[in-house]
Amino acid sequence: MVKAIRVHELGGPQVLKWEDVEIGEPKEGEVRVKNKAIGVNFIDVYFRKGLYYKADTMPFSPGMEACGVVTAVGPGVTGRRVGDLVAYVGTPMGSYAEEQILPENKVVPVPPSIDPIVAASILLKGMTAQVLLRQSFKVEPGHTVLVHAVAGGVGSLLCQWANALGAIVIGTVSTKEKTAQAKDDGCRHVIVYTEEDFVARVTEITSDNGVDVVYDSVGKDTFQGSLACLKTRGYMVSFGQASGAIDPVPLSALAAKSLFLTRPALFQYTAARDKLLEVAAEVFANVASGVLRV
Repeated sequence: MVKAIRVHELGGPQVLKWEDVEIGEPKEGEVRVKNKAIGVNFIDVYFRKGLYYKADTMPFSPGMEACGVVTAVGPGVTGRRVGDLVAYVGTPMGSYAEEQILPENKVVPVPPSIDPIVAASILLKGMTAQVLLRQSFKVEPGHTVLVHAVAGGVGSLLCQWANALGAIVIGTVSTKEKTAQAKDDGCRHVIVYTEEDFVARVTEITSDNGVDVVYDSVGKDTFQGSLACLKTRGYMVSFGQASGAIDPVPLSALAAKSLFLTRPALFQYTAARDKLLEVAAEVFANVASGVLRV
């Protein structure tokens, strides 16, 4: 038996219960991992509340990110050995636990130079940033990018990485207190959107040219303004809806400037094993080199 946090009914934090669970031994193609650190992400709250996402079964253990040591391998496992330090993101959900059974093809090796706490803190958000910056829209030197909510986990990494790529980064924050962090993360221009009209400020900063791409995790409150900030043939990358679901978008809203709109999902971009390993390795390499700071 191991300890795990379990959810028997949807609701607030009070529904999280610390319980004994039996996880058994790994089967064909599986590994057993003793978690050294787990990642806590906002999507876990969505599952706990049943908001936007719902678990397949009840009860369930939340959590979609962890780093730990392989303690047992099932039949047919060839790529991992007992003692390996590995991490995972996504499914199967259940990282809020002392130990887990995971498919071998879902775990990635963690370099010895990366602390397990750092690995569990950055992998999901870092892989999201990689998909956004290198695949959904490939940021190049000289691009001007607008990132909303730059004080958040993904926003912070987007700023750091985009700055390292040579982009001009404009970031929005909700309070003045978050401005210093945004600048430390590489934002050349920081807009306090609760006090300023971010569309007017972006227009001023870009001399009415607009930005090449907007990375928007806020959703309803910023979506229309984000479209207005784009230059002709700009890219709107919507990857969250913290302020609520986005209203339906008529094609005419995009046609005026021949805009591109995408709603990327991390796990579709990393579904292939080779791509998963490639993206995770790039994240860890950027941590090791100092491009990304946790």
